[in-house]
Amino acid sequence: MKAIEIGGALPSKAFETLPNIYLVGPMGAGKTTVGRHLAELLGREFLDSDHEIERKTGATIPWIFEKEGEIGFRTRETVVLNELTLRKALVLATGGGAITQAPNREFLKQRGIVIYLYTPVELQLQRTYRDKNRPLLQVENPEQKLRDLLKIRDPLYREVAHYTIETNQGAARDLAQKILQLILSNKLK
Repeated sequence: MKAIEIGGALPSKAFETLPNIYLVGPMGAGKTTVGRHLAELLGREFLDSDHEIERKTGATIPWIFEKEGEIGFRTRETVVLNELTLRKALVLATGGGAITQAPNREFLKQRGIVIYLYTPVELQLQRTYRDKNRPLLQVENPEQKLRDLLKIRDPLYREVAHYTIETNQGAARDLAQKILQLILSNKLK
């Protein structure tokens, strides 16, 4: 995969020295979609921690939640995040609740650049309302659940993040460009 220059202004050499980039945020924030675009721009590998958990276990996340509960899932998630954050030249989308575990926050904050994709509840609901692969939303009032989760998790996202980007402005590719420009402009200071 070849790195793409942003507007022709910066050589792809500038990308090679960047640490891993980790995307955090709630369900429906667009971490996977934005992450894929960002990885393409950087010429890097993209991974989604939830997909990696499913790949390693051979089980879906809803199945893990059903059989092991959220605690069992979070234990598996911590193991996978530790492994993934030790890799190099990676763009990683994390699960929405990854930041609820202190070790995960440390792995992310210390081993790369963390971007919080802030997304209002209304937009999260719009993006996730039909998704049956989200165990925490299989409740009577998904909107209230999203509000409750954001109230608890927003301070944790902000604690771990080096940068916060609002996802309700622009397409995923535009957000990826904006993230990259933000990181590079701060790196060059």
